[in-house]
Amino acid sequence: MEEQASSSSSTGASSSQLQPSLDDCLKLLRGERDEQRLAGLLLVTKFCSKDDHTAIRKVYDALGPQFLPRLLRTGIGKGSDVRSDNRDAYLQLSITVLAAFCRVPQIAASEEMINKIPLILETISREAGSPIIEDCYEYLFLVSTASEEGVQTLYKSGGLNVLASQMMILPNGSHMIELALRLAQIIVIKLPSENVYSEHPTDLSMVVCAVTKQFAVLQNALKFEALHLLSTILSNRYSAPVYDALRLKGNNVWSTNLRIGIVAILQNRVAPSHKLHALVLAECVISIFGERWLIGEMNLTGSQVSLPADRCILLILESSRVEIAVLLNDLAYLKYEASNASSNKENILVKQRNLGVAFSLVEKIIKLISSFGGEESTANAIISESTFTKIISGLNETIGVVLDYLRDAKEHGQMKGDDLLAAVRVIGSYLAEAPDACKDKVIELLAYMLSIEGEDELSPFYSICFLLPMLCQITLKTGVCKILASSGAFREVVGYLIALIDQNNFTSEDNGSIFLACDTILNLLLKQEQIKFPSDDPSFIRLLVALSHWAEGMDDASIIMMASSICSLILELTSEEALLNHPDFTSGDIGNLLKLIRRSFVMCGQDLISDDAKAEVDLFQIITSAYSSWADRFPSIKQAVESSGPFGFRRVS
Repeated sequence: MEEQASSSSSTGASSSQLQPSLDDCLKLLRGERDEQRLAGLLLVTKFCSKDDHTAIRKVYDALGPQFLPRLLRTGIGKGSDVRSDNRDAYLQLSITVLAAFCRVPQIAASEEMINKIPLILETISREAGSPIIEDCYEYLFLVSTASEEGVQTLYKSGGLNVLASQMMILPNGSHMIELALRLAQIIVIKLPSENVYSEHPTDLSMVVCAVTKQFAVLQNALKFEALHLLSTILSNRYSAPVYDALRLKGNNVWSTNLRIGIVAILQNRVAPSHKLHALVLAECVISIFGERWLIGEMNLTGSQVSLPADRCILLILESSRVEIAVLLNDLAYLKYEASNASSNKENILVKQRNLGVAFSLVEKIIKLISSFGGEESTANAIISESTFTKIISGLNETIGVVLDYLRDAKEHGQMKGDDLLAAVRVIGSYLAEAPDACKDKVIELLAYMLSIEGEDELSPFYSICFLLPMLCQITLKTGVCKILASSGAFREVVGYLIALIDQNNFTSEDNGSIFLACDTILNLLLKQEQIKFPSDDPSFIRLLVALSHWAEGMDDASIIMMASSICSLILELTSEEALLNHPDFTSGDIGNLLKLIRRSFVMCGQDLISDDAKAEVDLFQIITSAYSSWADRFPSIKQAVESSGPFGFRRVS
């Protein structure tokens, strides 16, 4: 037994002595012949840990700067020994060692390593599917994160193009796809967006398509990295060229993958920040494809599992509703109750930006529902009746929460703020389609909402613009008109119309807003018997001047008849003598006014209005009815109208 033990002990000691040490490897690496260095590298890869930075540094210093680059170039086929039978082995060994060296940040940031990026990118392009590709990606990642020069060299060497062309073929959930995702993230975050997005929109669109696949299929932490990369790329202010490139892609599998991934995030218990990123991403996708993207197929290619087509829209609406409620509550606290509101400015701005995303999604859902044209049969062809009911219920609840926030702001005397303006916008979007929704709250806050200003506004403008489609409908009711008159809020609408007309370069969209404002004011003025407006209200005087200038030189019958009808109703409130004595009105203005009224009579009298233009005929009836009540108080206008020939004055009964 003792002999056996002695023999065993002797054998173990002998074996230990035969094991090479790090010093033995370093001696080989310092050798004069390539064979020695090659043997040293092979030994190093077998027992030197990648996390032992001290040992890696010693190996790096011992090897020197010349041997490894020569080995790499030989492996690629660019060295002096291009016909070597061991090229693949040399390539794998050199890249493995390079990747290990770069685990030491100081080495990764060195010019020597940065200069090898083009060769590594070339290797990835040429050796797709090779076992060495993972080490290539690791090398690029370590060098790019170690210094600014690293990521700049990666970009200038065509790194984004290589990533775009290779990511789609990388195995799902692999370490390689993880590194590729992070490399793309580094490029889009660290480099100037205006350059990256304008120079590589197609490459970025290919990256998006590849990443959406991972976003849909993965169920681990890498799914969140894919989410963050997608939201980073698509939410960038310079992303328009990428959007265009994505629209040109005929295969929309990637958009389905996005829907699947977003639904997976929103329907599971994940961190609030992840849900917010999912909402940001959804808002971007809708900007590319339109609102119909919210409803669509929910099954992965080759998968037997399928989700209802309406799952996405319901989850986005519910998540947006919750996000809005939480953010508005936080904002109210920070603005009105926090001990030091001034120190919370940055926090408030962040929450306002997030609120804008949720508001935008709600508006897009409203737009989708409104595209059904109010016909349940159309809606039911796309979504079920129960889903439609859930959407309406969710929208009502959301708008109610937003109105409560505005009521709180009103009670605190807040009249100015982009968050308040955004709240008015989303309310206006919904009430344009459902003017009777949240009726009591809307009536209570109507005058206040019309007085809200954005941070950069000197007077209310956009708040009125957002509410006009709803105002045009609800002012058909006398009760609403009385509220606008008694509160003086009608002056905000009048001021908005004057401001639009004074721009004098309005677009077709502005023209639509002008007519909405005109219809609203017309509704108010038609109820003069129930509502007593001040006869010398300066806002009406300025409107007379603006409308007569607006119609001047116009040949559009709808403009002439609308301007003339409103002016005719305003003239019922006053007289020519009172107008000429008003500081905001001149004799030249009365001349423009009489020309406008006369033109409307001539236009109708000469049958210049088409038979199917019922609106213009109705307006002419308003003009003639009003004219009969004030003609004697405006001798100049009466003379101009009734001396204009046989078609000048035609009383419509």
